Amino acid sequence: MIRKAEIPGCKGEENSKLKTLPIPIPQSPVPSPNNLTIHELTQLVGDEVTPRMVRHYHQLGLMPQPVRSPSNYRLYSEQDVQRLKRIVALKRQGFQLSHIHKLLEVEPESEKETLMTQLQQQYRTVMQQIAQLRQTATALEGLIGRDQDCEIVQSEALSQLKQLEVEAQVGLGGLELLWNNLDAEVHAHPEAFEESLQRLLPDLSDRSEIEIDLLSQLVLACGDVSLVPFVCLSKSPEQNAIAAARQALKSSCAIVADTTMVATSLDRTRLTHLGCRIETLIENPHIHNASEVEQEFWRNHPLQERVNQLPKDCIIVIGYAPSMLIAISEAVKKGTIQPSLIIGMPIGFSHAPAAKRQLMKSAIPYITIKGTIGGGLLAATTLNSLVASLLSKPDCHCYLKKGTGD
Repeated sequence: MIRKAEIPGCKGEENSKLKTLPIPIPQSPVPSPNNLTIHELTQLVGDEVTPRMVRHYHQLGLMPQPVRSPSNYRLYSEQDVQRLKRIVALKRQGFQLSHIHKLLEVEPESEKETLMTQLQQQYRTVMQQIAQLRQTATALEGLIGRDQDCEIVQSEALSQLKQLEVEAQVGLGGLELLWNNLDAEVHAHPEAFEESLQRLLPDLSDRSEIEIDLLSQLVLACGDVSLVPFVCLSKSPEQNAIAAARQALKSSCAIVADTTMVATSLDRTRLTHLGCRIETLIENPHIHNASEVEQEFWRNHPLQERVNQLPKDCIIVIGYAPSMLIAISEAVKKGTIQPSLIIGMPIGFSHAPAAKRQLMKSAIPYITIKGTIGGGLLAATTLNSLVASLLSKPDCHCYLKKGTGD
């Protein structure tokens, strides 16, 4: 007879109970916030930051050199985590690494004036680079953006361009002669705008037909193809800007423009056909620019109160005053007004970008242009394009099938 093995000091049922006791499972040690490896650092920061990027920041002096473990591994602290998060946040705002380095190193007060001078110099350098790139883009547009009627002259121009020596381009007027020959053809026929746009616009295959038409109209309104990536439309199912606009226009909603300048640019014939009336917040005919609009809004308290009385389900078109857009976004947040759509494209260098960011955080469908770019013409063009697409394509639902983000 085989006897069961017994554990010393335990017998029978006691031994059986001992076998069923839970065995503790060792837990992975939680990394100390002052003893992080480079991989743990990047995981905490997120935003697709890689160890390779961190090592690059060390080389540039953006990140201080870390202490080393006995095994020569880099070790990071909570302070390093916060610094790396600031670097990532500034990069997302468009700052170059050289700018970020100076922003992080400056003391809040002692070197503020010096930093501002440096940033102004860097801004001028960036603007010079943009101007040079704009010249290159203009030259390329002059060649690529030719419609079919110009193709023969275009081919001849390209042949001449290949033959031009670099030395000949400087001082001998070779390029000037090239453009003179190429431009001579423009007197023979009207420009085919749509054909030119097809050659110049970026890949928009992920956009709906109505959105492509809107972007095309905005480019034609300002003549700048680089505008496209800055145009933002809310596209989530709850905030689909195009769907909201079409539904509101079909319901003969009110159109509220910030100024007479914007109101007079709206397509009144089509809007009247849809039964939409136009209201204007600032009706002063002596106001002619964004600065005057902004000042009028601040000194006119009844006008500020009127923002809180805008009709329900209206479409608001802002082309000038950033403070007005901020007030409207605040009224939406408080639930004071409930527009169907806000077209927010004010002009400005500090308030306007902030107003647009606030608009994009609201719970109302919106169309805007990031940054300082904007104006009454672009705002009015946006609404006119939506109105025209509704009348020409009343049963189109393409905008519900393409994309869900901004």
